[in-house]
Amino acid sequence: MSHQGFPRDLRLLNAGDFSHVFEQADLKVHGKGMMALARFSPRGHPRVGFVVSKKNVKLAVDRNRFKRLVRESIRLRQHRLPAMDIVVLAKRGVQDIDNDTLARQLHGMWKRLAREATAATPPSPLENATHGA
Repeated sequence: MSHQGFPRDLRLLNAGDFSHVFEQADLKVHGKGMMALARFSPRGHPRVGFVVSKKNVKLAVDRNRFKRLVRESIRLRQHRLPAMDIVVLAKRGVQDIDNDTLARQLHGMWKRLAREATAATPPSPLENATHGA
């Protein structure tokens, strides 16, 4: 049986990780009430972070529910996701979406992200070295 936890190394932990994705996002996928920005990572596994503002989702219980559902979705699909740093942003109205619909939206977003990531292959470290020389 494979490991299905959500350990610390699957999370974006500091502001630098987040700003790196925001400034240089390679892919962007939308779902109802949310959006994901992603950047290729050399780590070999996906990492995820959340941005759920009080402006867009007023109640803490709704912000926490959204984050819990995204974490669970990532936890179950972590082995099928490309090696990317992903930031999931909640939009206005996400609190009005029921759990089943939100789970389906997330599943669709991860499938689109994986499909687009295979189409847009990341630059290899050798290419970066030759362009910098």
